[in-house]
Amino acid sequence: MKYILICLIAFLLICCSKSNFNPKWTKQSAPPTYTARFETSKGNFDIEVTRSWSPQAADRLHQLLTHHFYDNTLFYRVVPNFVVQFGNIDTTVTKKWEKYKVADEPVLKSNLKGYVSFARAGKETRGNDLFINLKDNARLDTVHYNDVTGFPVLGKVVTGMDVVENFYSEYGNKTMDVYDSLSANRKKYLSLFPKLDSIKKPIS
Repeated sequence: MKYILICLIAFLLICCSKSNFNPKWTKQSAPPTYTARFETSKGNFDIEVTRSWSPQAADRLHQLLTHHFYDNTLFYRVVPNFVVQFGNIDTTVTKKWEKYKVADEPVLKSNLKGYVSFARAGKETRGNDLFINLKDNARLDTVHYNDVTGFPVLGKVVTGMDVVENFYSEYGNKTMDVYDSLSANRKKYLSLFPKLDSIKKPIS
């Protein structure tokens, strides 16, 4: 009985640790350059981040990687000849991070094939969803909406671009039609789009 109780306590501690959030994490700075390996359902790819391209974004990505934000997440939007987009769809996790805004920055590098940026929907909305350009998308450097201009690049895929180009893409933008209403319900979301590829875990 004592052994069972100890095991139960250990299990609860592990579960709780995954949902913990410390605001101090959002103050951590990234090194000038760093590489993150993403282990996925199709193989591995590496993103090299250069902090000077978008310091606020590079810091936030490093924080998210360090604290396992992208473990077991989905490539929920794959549009051929455009972008691959991914992020955490667990709103109990994302809401904690979203309270701590990532300041907007200018676009210093173009959204070329293989280059990586945070998606955003307006002012100070970067910080969760990343996209990888599947072709040269220079128009994303200057597109203006909701009082922001362009998508600042923070890094690029340096190995494994063939893996990125091989993610399941036949859903196209259909996955976005129900994203806002179902993103918090991973089981139901995957019942609609069962062939989506996923990240097992990134290693920074």
